[in-house]
Amino acid sequence: MAIFVCSRPRPGSIFSGKMAAVSLYEPPVGGFSFENCRRNAILEADFAKKGSKLPMARKTGTTIAGVVYKDGIVLGADTRATEGMVVADKNCSKIHFISPNIYCCGAGTAADTDMTTQLISSNLELHSLSTGRLPRVVTANRMLKQMLFRYQGYIGAALVLGGVDVTGPHLYSIYPHGSTDKLPYVTMGECNVSLMFQNRLIY
Repeated sequence: MAIFVCSRPRPGSIFSGKMAAVSLYEPPVGGFSFENCRRNAILEADFAKKGSKLPMARKTGTTIAGVVYKDGIVLGADTRATEGMVVADKNCSKIHFISPNIYCCGAGTAADTDMTTQLISSNLELHSLSTGRLPRVVTANRMLKQMLFRYQGYIGAALVLGGVDVTGPHLYSIYPHGSTDKLPYVTMGECNVSLMFQNRLIY
C-alpha cells in the first residue's frame, strides 16, 4: 500500500502561517488512526468466551493511488491480483512504465491494463523519436483516453497516470469509458473511499 509523504506546506494552505487559537481540525500525526484497536480486542475476547471467532475480512480488488507534491508525484498500488474472491497472485506489479518521465497504475482486468499501457508506451516512444523530446504527460493522457473511449468501456482498464514534464508534475485519473480528471491526488479501486478521505486529511 502507498505511504504518502507530503513536502513543505504551500503558502496559503491551512497548514502554513499562523494558526488560529481555536482549531476545528487537527491532522493526525502518524497518518493512521488506531482508536478501534481496543474495541476490536474487547470484541475478540467476548467472542472467545462464547467459543467462536470473529469472521475474517476478505480483501480483494485493487487499490491504486497518486498524489502530486511540489517537485513530482508519488504513485502507489497494492500487489494482489484476484480472480473473483480468490487471490491469484500476491506479487503482481500494477505500476507500469510508459516513458522515462511517465508511469501509470492500473486497476481492472490485468490483461487489459498490461496491453493498454504497453501499446501507449510504444506509441509514445515513436512520438519521442519523431519529435526528439520526452513526451508530455498530457500527450499520454490524450492517447489513453482516446483509445479507451473508442472501445466504450469494453477494455476494463482504470488508470492513474502520473509524470513530470517541462510544464511540471501532472496526475490524471482515467476511467474505462475514456473520461479523465486532472487532480492533485487521486485513488481508484476497491478501497477508493477510505483512501480518498485519508488523502484529503493529508493534502
